[in-house]
Amino acid sequence: MGSDFYQLWILPFAGIIIKICRAYTNSQEDFEDYYQEVCLQIWRSKDNFNQQSEWSTWVYRVSLNVCLTYLKKSKTGDKHIASDTLPDEVIDDSRAFSSDEINQLYNAIKHLSETDRAIILLYLEEKPYQDIADILGSNINNIGVRITRIKIKLNKFIHQEQ
Repeated sequence: MGSDFYQLWILPFAGIIIKICRAYTNSQEDFEDYYQEVCLQIWRSKDNFNQQSEWSTWVYRVSLNVCLTYLKKSKTGDKHIASDTLPDEVIDDSRAFSSDEINQLYNAIKHLSETDRAIILLYLEEKPYQDIADILGSNINNIGVRITRIKIKLNKFIHQEQ
């Protein structure tokens, strides 16, 4: 993967990639593995981007698919790691496991179904309901109802933990 591609097409979306990877991992090591695999798959699949949606939507879809695939593979012990190091920008920006409040939120999010995790992450990224529906292949009304239910679940879980 060229540094120009990374700088122009991945780094501007590193925030959401980080959040999605963090929601599906339990350690910094796994987080780094997922992040690397997402970047690699975005680069590998760039020629399949058909411009029917925005590039950011494509990045979300690839990130979610990679994380869900990795999650399933990790349950069977079949995991392939693309590289040993993350770019410095990601290491400096991620601090993925350093805040207690953020860890509490991610812990609550991990108790959601895989689809609900994806929905709430996109919602927290302030994506419009229509974009969330497009990314997940759902309809806007279903997304609205699910977000309301997810908020209730997260609120209950967080208050139970305290």
